[in-house]
Amino acid sequence: MKAAAASSVLLLRGRCGCVSLRRAPFPASAPFFRAVRVPEPPLWPALRPPACQFSANSKNVFSALVSKVKHMNNKYERFLERTFPRFYKLYSTFFKGFRIFFLEVKEIRRIKENMYHKKIQFHQLPYREMERLRQFRRDVIKAIPVGILSLPPFANYLVLLLMYLFPRQLLIRHFWTPEQQAEFLNTYHNIRKEAYPEVLAGLQHLSHTLDDPHLRKQMLDLCKKVQEGSHPDINELKAVRTLFVGHPFGIQRLRVQQVKVLSRVLFLTPRLPSFFLRSRLQSHVLELYHLDHAMLKLGVRELTDEEVQMACYIRGLNSVHLSPSACRLWLDQWLALSCSLKGAETSLLAHGMVLLSTNFTPSSMG
Repeated sequence: MKAAAASSVLLLRGRCGCVSLRRAPFPASAPFFRAVRVPEPPLWPALRPPACQFSANSKNVFSALVSKVKHMNNKYERFLERTFPRFYKLYSTFFKGFRIFFLEVKEIRRIKENMYHKKIQFHQLPYREMERLRQFRRDVIKAIPVGILSLPPFANYLVLLLMYLFPRQLLIRHFWTPEQQAEFLNTYHNIRKEAYPEVLAGLQHLSHTLDDPHLRKQMLDLCKKVQEGSHPDINELKAVRTLFVGHPFGIQRLRVQQVKVLSRVLFLTPRLPSFFLRSRLQSHVLELYHLDHAMLKLGVRELTDEEVQMACYIRGLNSVHLSPSACRLWLDQWLALSCSLKGAETSLLAHGMVLLSTNFTPSSMG
C-alpha cells in the first residue's frame, strides 16, 4: 500500500519558486503509454517538398505569367490600333523588324559556324546563305554609326528622334514599312541612275583609244545604241568581253573617274583613295559573280518573287514597279552574260549593270 501510494504521489521539484509537477511512471502500463504517445516530429528532410513538384509549380507559374503578359500586350496593341493608328503602324513595324533581325543574327551565326567547321569559303555557300551574308554585312556597316552615336549618356533619346526623322539614312531595311521600302528603294535607284549617263560617256570616250578598228566600232555602236534608248543584245556584250580584261576597260586599268562612277552604281562611296576604290569595286563585282553562279545552280524558278525582285535591284535594275515575271526575264538575260564570263572579265559586269538596265522593258526582250 505504501508503495502504491508512493507511486501516485506528486513529486514537487523546483528552485527559486519554480515548481514542476511530474507523475511517477507506471511500469505495468508502459505499452499503453507507447500506444497513445504523440508521435515525434519527422526529420527535416522529410518535410522538404520533392524537387519535381517544385519544378512543376514553377513552370505553371511561369506559363501563367507569360500568358498574362501576352494578354496585356494584345490589349495594349488593340488600344494603339484603335486610338493611334499611325503610331501603331510604326510600333508594329519596329517590333516585327527587331524579331526578324534577331532571327537573322542567329541564322548568320549558324552559317558562320558551318563555314568554320566545314572549312568552306564564301563562294562555296548556297545562294541564299551567300546572299544573307552579303546583305547582313551591309546592314551592320549601316548600323555602326547609329551605335556609336548612342554611346554617350542620354544620347539614345536623340538617336531615337533622328531615326524617326531620317529612317532611310539611319534605319536598316528590317525597320521600314512596306510603303517606306518602295519609296526608299526608288530614291536610292534615282541616285544611282544619275551615274548611268556618266558610265556610258566614259565607255564611249575610252572606246576611241582602241587600236583594233573592229572592236572600236563594236564598242561605239553598243554605247550609241544604249544612249539612243535601245536595249542591247547579250551577244553584243559577249563580242567585246576581251576588252574588259586589261587595257582600257579592266578595273585595274580604268581611269579613276570611271572607277568612282561605277562605285556609285554599286552603292559604294567614291570618296576614297584610288587604290581602295579599285579594291572595293573589284571585291563587290566578284561577289556578284559568285552569287550569279550560285543562283544559276539553284535555278531562277526556285526563287520567290521577293528574292527575284531584290536580285534584279542589286544588279542595277529598278524592280520596284516591275512584275516578278518581267524580273525573271531580265535575270535570265543577266545570268546568260555573267555565267559565261571568266573571273578576269568581271569589269564587264559592272558596266553591264548600266548597259542592260538603262532601257529595259518587258517588250524590249521580244
